[in-house]
Amino acid sequence: APGQPVTLRASLRDEKGALFRAHARYCADATGLLDVERAPALGGSFAGLEPMGLFWALEPEKPFWRFLKRDVQTPFVVELEVLDGHEDGGAWWAAISGVAQSQTRLKRLSSSSSSSSILFSIVATPTYIPTNRSGPFPGIIDIFGIGGGLLEYRASLLAGHGFATLALAYYDFDDLPKKFDMIHLEYFEEALCYMLQHSQIKGTRIGLLGISLGADICLSMASFLKNISATVSINGSGFSGHRVIHYKDSNIPPLGHDLRRVKVAFSGLLDIVDVRNDIIGGCENPCMIPIEKAQGPILFIVGQDDHNWRSELYAQIASERLQAHGKEKPQIISYPGTGHYIEPPYFPMCPASLHKLLDKPVMWGGEPRAHSKAQVDAWKEILTFFTKHLGPSPKL
Repeated sequence: APGQPVTLRASLRDEKGALFRAHARYCADATGLLDVERAPALGGSFAGLEPMGLFWALEPEKPFWRFLKRDVQTPFVVELEVLDGHEDGGAWWAAISGVAQSQTRLKRLSSSSSSSSILFSIVATPTYIPTNRSGPFPGIIDIFGIGGGLLEYRASLLAGHGFATLALAYYDFDDLPKKFDMIHLEYFEEALCYMLQHSQIKGTRIGLLGISLGADICLSMASFLKNISATVSINGSGFSGHRVIHYKDSNIPPLGHDLRRVKVAFSGLLDIVDVRNDIIGGCENPCMIPIEKAQGPILFIVGQDDHNWRSELYAQIASERLQAHGKEKPQIISYPGTGHYIEPPYFPMCPASLHKLLDKPVMWGGEPRAHSKAQVDAWKEILTFFTKHLGPSPKL
């Protein structure tokens, strides 16, 4: 009806059955139409003009639960409902008692018919190849953090943009070691050689994309290995943190940490942002990755509210090191209100979850609206960076 107050609600279950929900209150216009691209939300999980708010504002019913996508061949199914009235339902997860006016289901894809995967048999991880255009294609190796296992959703999404992308697991997957005690770059060199020899990879220019520990592995690869033309570090540190980084006769000692520096927030969550040891000697600290040896440019994507470690400070130290060694100042894109897990656009923010090594919930930082906007912008910047330095993908 014209001017009718309604509540929109979104819900989905992840691959382990965990429930995520978001809702917002709206009013229909004078003709009875509700267009979320024009109508601001009046409250709920978010407020204001947020067309994708029902997706990025999804929160888990289970505390400290991270939204992840492991099986990229099956979509997430989001149930969307229109309910009569403006009932908030108390807590965000409580049932809204309004009468359902309409409902539908929407499929959110992580993979499409525009890409396919082939198995990298040496480490049993897949390479995603665009299939909606003729190759060869610019190649990227995608590496995640300390959580281990295999995550393919980012590689699959990159393939949809014309990049042949290897999703590289390095522990706790298939026949790989269950624990991760040292970074042996020879393993990652093997993956690099595989990509360079692949018939669908264009030229000898490979890009690297990593987040957290994965970003530090990418920075190490760029520093010690050849044929790497562009590296993106998402909230990396640029240091050997808790493990030795080894390549042939070279070893970078770990910076180490002091668990006495762990703080306990009012919520009871652990704050580990300052747990690492102090950086003595600044950019010439022996535990720092020698990024001045990198052949190609580095893009640093930084969340200013990262509570895994102080990513913005580390990016500044990396910039100082590059310039101290006669290199150009790197591109640093720093996002306020943004935490550690900077994901592809409209992934729900993970403010806190179980830390795999500490086996306790820790805070990752971020404010939902700012974090969501950062994810949208960072994804565009990453695609632009790789297109510039690896070359454009063949046209459709």
